[in-house]
Amino acid sequence: MTDLAAFGATRSDIKARHALLTPESHEWITQPDWPGAEMAWLISPDLGAGLAMGLVRCPDACDAAPASDGIARFVFCLEGALHLTDGTVLEPEGFAFQPAGTGSGLHLPAGARAVVFEWRFMARGSLPDALSGRVQDIAGRALRGDDRLIVQKMLPEDVRFDFEFNIMSFDPGASLAYVETHFMEHGLLMLDGGGVYRLDRDWYPVTAGDAIWMGPHVPQWFGALGRGPSRYLICKNYNRSPMSPR
Repeated sequence: MTDLAAFGATRSDIKARHALLTPESHEWITQPDWPGAEMAWLISPDLGAGLAMGLVRCPDACDAAPASDGIARFVFCLEGALHLTDGTVLEPEGFAFQPAGTGSGLHLPAGARAVVFEWRFMARGSLPDALSGRVQDIAGRALRGDDRLIVQKMLPEDVRFDFEFNIMSFDPGASLAYVETHFMEHGLLMLDGGGVYRLDRDWYPVTAGDAIWMGPHVPQWFGALGRGPSRYLICKNYNRSPMSPR
């Protein structure tokens, strides 16, 4: 990371319809709604996305304000512990979904790290309840019958949820079955291992800590490399038609 920065280089690559955001280019800032924390917002509507995705680190304890009106939030603990206002404690790989309008805040002790996703919620019937859980408690299923590629779904398969959050786990050498193209967009954070991601006509080596934005209709494919498994956290807008507002 230091060598890249010293020579004005970065692996980050920003294109019109996709982006690779790598740690050596992160800009850490403070924000009034996250006092005591430092934020690196990697994906935002200014990029062309319909969601925001940011990393949070806490040199000091932070009491984060609730999301703005109409905005849903999903938070995933990377290090330390996160405390929800209902008393729930999220340890590493614990997660929480907070629907729009819940008014719930978040306490992060010093040393905690998390990734936060926010988006403008599209209601379909009644709002879903807030929920929390742990990745280790979620049964995995083989994706399209490939037992080398396991998906864990963190939100219920319920049409009231307009986003989906999954953990994708790849054995060494495993890959997506084909190059996907669809009208949904993705935000992604590499958790472990690495491999090669195809986005449009570009091919990117990726490793733990890298983030990706994939816009609608971007051809996309991932293949895992190395001796150990590779995992990433990925979200997509879901239960929406192509004519739904972003």
